[in-house]
Amino acid sequence: MSEEAPGRLRVGVRDVAAAAGVSTQTVSRVLNDHPHIRPETRDRVVAAMAELGYRVNNAARSLGTATTRTIGVLASDIDLFGPAAGIAALERAARSAGRWTATAYADGVDAASVAEAAEHLLAQGVDGIVLVAPHTTAIEALDLARSGVPIVSLPGDASAPAQRQAEGAALAVDHLVELGHRRIGQVSGPSEWLEAIARDRGAADALARHDLTAAGRWAGDWSAGSGAALAAPIADALRGTDPPTAFVVANDQMALGLISGLDALGVSVPRDVSVVGFDDHPDAAFYRPALTTVRLDIAGEARRCVAVLLGEPHPAAPEPPRLVVRASTRSR
Repeated sequence: MSEEAPGRLRVGVRDVAAAAGVSTQTVSRVLNDHPHIRPETRDRVVAAMAELGYRVNNAARSLGTATTRTIGVLASDIDLFGPAAGIAALERAARSAGRWTATAYADGVDAASVAEAAEHLLAQGVDGIVLVAPHTTAIEALDLARSGVPIVSLPGDASAPAQRQAEGAALAVDHLVELGHRRIGQVSGPSEWLEAIARDRGAADALARHDLTAAGRWAGDWSAGSGAALAAPIADALRGTDPPTAFVVANDQMALGLISGLDALGVSVPRDVSVVGFDDHPDAAFYRPALTTVRLDIAGEARRCVAVLLGEPHPAAPEPPRLVVRASTRSR
């Protein structure tokens, strides 16, 4: 393929049409995957594009098709494992569906920041928006910013995604009960996060199903540091009357911090207390002790989001949550 001379103008549809010996309308149909194009004509147009170094201008293309083939991702808290993993999974899912992603970052608890990020994506003509790391504030702000494009959230506030979060937390409780634990404490995530709400609900419902109530509740901010900060008050509870013997922690990073903080105070996991995390962080198997945790199908959730935005009538459901048993839990 010949190189472009310095300063050469961008190759356009007319150039491709002339090289392929077809009309500009035919080139447009090839670009938009029109079903009624003869294979030999399509091949000739594609070959001309490659020879000329043609690149699709999504912004210009959207003028004629009302689509940019781009999915907007509105994200916050990307220093946390869950949001970062979600963004990566969405990129892969979008590309598998022949789409690209455009990402805007916002402070998820600041409605003005969320609305500004949404407007930035909408101004680029995205075909839909996926909200990653959803907070109640972000959902409310997006409701105000809606402008004719579909909006979904990862992992989701709709009934099915939220239910999978709850089911995962229930698996953690069921595991501890099967090991003989009856005094099970909860360490929650931030109260404005939809994930934290769903995971709390799942744990509480599972405890009730076993005729139990939480043996104390504490809350962190998803970080390992916040888990470590809870070690002192939790250690005090362990020295009290009828103490907890196990904890369901709303994510792996807080569980890591809690285990480390308890160890510094002379409390051993799982000898003195069992701990279950949530997310199956890639490093969870290398914690000491290796962390028992709940794994969600983040890739499947991302594919669901993309399918919903593309209007697929029956998007495939992600795999159910799965308990991964390691060394941080043991029989009572």
